[in-house]
Amino acid sequence: MTTQQLTEQIIKKKSFLCIGLDVDLNKIPQHLLQTEDPIFEFNKAIIDATHHLCVSYKPNTAFYEAYGLKGWKALEKTINYLNKNHPDIFTIADAKRGDIGNTSTMYAKAFFEDLAFDSVTVAPYMGKDSVEPFLAFKDKHTIMLALTSNQGAFDFQTKLVDGKELYKQVLETSKSWNNSENLMYVVGATKAEYFADIRKIIPSSFLLVPGVGAQGGKLQDVCKYGMSKNVGLLINSSRGIIYASQKEDFAQAAAAKAKDLQQQMEVILNNK
Repeated sequence: MTTQQLTEQIIKKKSFLCIGLDVDLNKIPQHLLQTEDPIFEFNKAIIDATHHLCVSYKPNTAFYEAYGLKGWKALEKTINYLNKNHPDIFTIADAKRGDIGNTSTMYAKAFFEDLAFDSVTVAPYMGKDSVEPFLAFKDKHTIMLALTSNQGAFDFQTKLVDGKELYKQVLETSKSWNNSENLMYVVGATKAEYFADIRKIIPSSFLLVPGVGAQGGKLQDVCKYGMSKNVGLLINSSRGIIYASQKEDFAQAAAAKAKDLQQQMEVILNNK
């Protein structure tokens, strides 16, 4: 999927919502545990109830890897279901991979070719030769960690190096890498005041923004400082949507939460 196609979906659906599919068997409705594949059945119900309200889904692979082969199979079934039934949805493998050379190429093949995700998250700490193998894939996107929403982000990301915050140096350096037009960036919603500076460096790149809702980030603040001419934002909500209810009405409750966010986004887009 191209960024132009993603932007078209945002305009069509009046939404830039990304729903995180972080499935914890301890939190899903109990009746699903009796099914053959509880993880997939949960995801399928969430997708069926919310696909018209969002433009992206983001499974965090750790929540599938934790359950071994069964979890990985559930992830495979989930992405296959999305690609078959909702090919207009932008899919993100939240894997935060990062290694060099052939290892990165193999990670990229796993998510882009075998599982056919549109994008994957990566950690840039090892530099360009850990990220460029992902960028080599046509019409696929690499979403690089830039400024995250966790408290530990201040340990390194905002430290001054030669008078400039490290995350800004990471952003500026990444623009020089091969196929950097395929880069997107993770910027946490709890750092809303940083978006203005980030947009000076990458004015039109798409930003994946976690942290709205459960982590305290405010949608309006993110949009005020982070929205670009082509919108350029994917606002992720995971727990706040998918665990809105642990009863049999969980999918309807998730849809209601997603609808609330989508309506807020519609107002923002109409006033853009």
